[in-house]
Amino acid sequence: MPYVSRDGQGRVVGLFEQASEAAAENLPASHPDVLDFLFRDTGGERNSARFLASDLAFIRVVEDLVAVLVEKRVIAFTDLPPAAQDKLLDRRSMRSYLSGVSGVFSGDGEAKII
Repeated sequence: MPYVSRDGQGRVVGLFEQASEAAAENLPASHPDVLDFLFRDTGGERNSARFLASDLAFIRVVEDLVAVLVEKRVIAFTDLPPAAQDKLLDRRSMRSYLSGVSGVFSGDGEAKII
């Protein structure tokens, strides 16, 4: 979870791996303020970036919903079209890999977007 620094209006202006005097607040990577910082469009297209962030969060909701339906045996995973099965398996694999990856932030405390 990154540490954030904020400007005078409370907007996140930096992400850091380590806490510091300027960045003592620790937020989850999925926090709306962190997503706003990552997807902030300096060209004035903030609404499209917010919409994208909303889509990304909603995708996770759909994935979780499918997982619950399969777990409760409301549907079988094999009932889904093969393309949907492949996408869900790919996302599960990526999420598993990314949850184990460290070093999203560089050692010098500056954010590194990959």
